[in-house]
Amino acid sequence: MKSKIVEDSYLRSKRHVFKDRIHAGELLAKRLENYRNQDSLILAVPSGGVPVAFVVAEELRKPLDVIVVRKIPIPMEPEAGFGAISYDGITVLNESLVERLGLTKKEIDEYSSQVIGEIRSRMDKFRGDRPFPDLKDKVVIIVDDGLASGYTMLAAVKSIMKQPVKKTVVAVPTASTSSITLVAPHVDEIVCLNVRDSYFFAVADAYQIWYDLSDDEVQNYLGRLKE
Repeated sequence: MKSKIVEDSYLRSKRHVFKDRIHAGELLAKRLENYRNQDSLILAVPSGGVPVAFVVAEELRKPLDVIVVRKIPIPMEPEAGFGAISYDGITVLNESLVERLGLTKKEIDEYSSQVIGEIRSRMDKFRGDRPFPDLKDKVVIIVDDGLASGYTMLAAVKSIMKQPVKKTVVAVPTASTSSITLVAPHVDEIVCLNVRDSYFFAVADAYQIWYDLSDDEVQNYLGRLKE
């Protein structure tokens, strides 16, 4: 699949582009305006993607839901991951990194099972008994606050592609060039406001204010859109 990649070139590689996730969502919504009158739905990747997606959904007047995916942390370096798992068990691995780390199948399964437990807990908190939305013939816009490696987003994309969606769009405020390259072949369009080429990439570098959201904050955003 050859995807369309939309970025704001004047924001390329600049630091502290966005005040916070709300500001990023406001700018992202403007670039997604063409989907206002289409049968589209916003899926947020929690936790960081929820405030961004909340603003996009509110601005475009679209339904908002969450797709729970988690990275599989690297042993002894939990801030980084060697792959990701979606709520329905879709697993993607950074095969080259797995090889460099010398991880065995047993170790991968062990770390993955821990992540699956975390996913189940998040599903209970953020979705409860609600079924996953019907995505048939819809434009699905997956939103996160940024793409570092891209594997978490790739797991989300592969999960929704199990349904006959009309179009898959990934929308993020910031991303590394490598993550764009990884995800692009699997989606119809990527909208990214700030693409960075630096080797040491961190999503937080694009924000003046960035922190890990609590589960209560995530639930508050999801609840506000239903009011």
